[in-house]
Amino acid sequence: MSARSPGPRATARPARPLPWLVPAVTVGGLVPAVMLVQDALTGALGANPIQRATLQTGLLTLALLVLSLACTPLRLVTGWTWPARIRKALGLLAFGYGVLHFGIYLLDHGFNLGQITEDVLERPFVTAGFTALLLLVPLALTSRRDSVRRLGFERWTRLHRLVYAAVSVGTLHYYWGVKKDHTPPLIYAAVIAVLFVIRWVARRPRRQGRAGAGRAAG
Repeated sequence: MSARSPGPRATARPARPLPWLVPAVTVGGLVPAVMLVQDALTGALGANPIQRATLQTGLLTLALLVLSLACTPLRLVTGWTWPARIRKALGLLAFGYGVLHFGIYLLDHGFNLGQITEDVLERPFVTAGFTALLLLVPLALTSRRDSVRRLGFERWTRLHRLVYAAVSVGTLHYYWGVKKDHTPPLIYAAVIAVLFVIRWVARRPRRQGRAGAGRAAG
């Protein structure tokens, strides 16, 4: 009686490199929030704690949003794959700090909806910040993988291009909110512009290739 040959074994899925990367980014991104709470509880936020907390959360929102935008240009230029893996975590952290930033603003205004509505409608600085946060809401709500399947990749990609408008309006919010030295918001604007250019230049050959293939097919 001949021995039966063993059937093909299921190949194990290779482990992802740097499995600690996304958790590390998430935990690191939450550290400023923990420190902010600690400072608030210990009275270390200074004479105007609401103003300082508002500024810190606003800067964190913008910085994390810019870092999430930098992931794709970095991947296109270097060929590294890890930036794409942390982009979602950075984006959700940015949204979380944006919600916290707005929550502190609501607290500062005593949750007075009439005054808040008047602010949003009549003060461009507040209008820009509120608009940036609203633009981030659909991106956060569709950040799960099943949203890509539900919307389709093309529609999902078009929707998530709202992040460019959000970061631009958010930078404008920062610029209008600074009373004296406008250097920091201008630096943010310059960095964002460079990221846009890198992305456009890196993707241009691909767009030209698709256009050439379309003409050839026609």
